Amino acid sequence: MDERNSSFLQSNHSAIMVTLRQDGTPHVARIGVGLVDGKLQSSGTETRLRTSHLRRDPRATLCVLTDDNPWAWMGAECRVTIHDGPDAAERNLALYRVLADEPENLEEYMQAMRDEQRLIYEFDIQRTYGQF
Repeated sequence: MDERNSSFLQSNHSAIMVTLRQDGTPHVARIGVGLVDGKLQSSGTETRLRTSHLRRDPRATLCVLTDDNPWAWMGAECRVTIHDGPDAAERNLALYRVLADEPENLEEYMQAMRDEQRLIYEFDIQRTYGQF
């Protein structure tokens, strides 16, 4: 990932994620994204529609938005890896720390991640474009 992309993604965390339904039509969802150890990630759950879409077809497109300029945006065509193993709660904690700092109660946070069957979407960016 080049410096321009990295810089934009370090300071902008709101995005629209587009996945593909089985019939090929797009499905959109608003998500939060963050760079964790240089890799773009988002949190999801096993029961989300986008998770089932990605398990069938790992392609997704993101539109990352800014809070301060309504005309600035980044499109990112990606291949997505789903991390849902025993370290999923810890991966969610690392993302949370990027997006919101430290949870008020770490033990409760970690239990919620397990109870909600939280997982991590990791975006391998193939191409970017936009006004950023």
